[in-house]
Amino acid sequence: MDARADVSFGGSGDGAFGGEPASGSASAEAVVGGFGAGGSRSEAGARGGSARGRRRSGGGIGRRGKRPVGEEPPRTGDPDVDGAAGDPYSVARTILLDKLTGQPRTRAELADLLAEREIPDKVADAVLDRFTDVGLIDDAAFANAWVESRHRGRGLGKRALAQELRRRGVDDQLARDALDELQPEQEEERARELVRRKMRSMRSLERQVAMRRLLGMLARKGYPGGLAMTVVKQELDAGHEEFPLLDSSGLEPE
Repeated sequence: MDARADVSFGGSGDGAFGGEPASGSASAEAVVGGFGAGGSRSEAGARGGSARGRRRSGGGIGRRGKRPVGEEPPRTGDPDVDGAAGDPYSVARTILLDKLTGQPRTRAELADLLAEREIPDKVADAVLDRFTDVGLIDDAAFANAWVESRHRGRGLGKRALAQELRRRGVDDQLARDALDELQPEQEEERARELVRRKMRSMRSLERQVAMRRLLGMLARKGYPGGLAMTVVKQELDAGHEEFPLLDSSGLEPE
């Protein structure tokens, strides 16, 4: 994948991206710079298809609020943005570069941001197209990195990951492609790791109580019921010598 579109998540597993995305660099500004009102549509908007459809990348996230093209953007308090207030394309570029400096975002999230800042649809479409062309917006890369990081860091299963990607406006097909990279054996092994870790705090519980809690944990993290039941039963049996659980009488089984 193009280095300009490289995205990675922090090791904490909390969903925050690590590192310094390319969008915040001078090279990124040079790539998308010089993209003003005069030539913007011929450069990015004339590729065919519905601009609105391209911006809403299947995530079902709509545009909130519109402002006629040419009307002066509102003052934001940001000197960089307000200084370019006469050129809505410059305003949109500045907003996106600032947002992408913190962490990569999906196209749908950025489209919503521009709508909230009352950037006209025509301008938003053109600038989003330009950022997509140069690799600063890449929903496929975002989805792949999100799945890898959230599965490894938070132990989320495919169902939970799919819900998170949908909420962020990732196209369903792109989400499926990213989730397909997560192999069944990877998902099972991660579930086992979660169960083993949780079992360490269940020394004083009855087996059935421990089983319910373990199954509930895996369900909340998006693992299918069949897989969860198999893993929990096997791990309880395998870990009995190290972490013996109480039976219904309150005594450890012999």
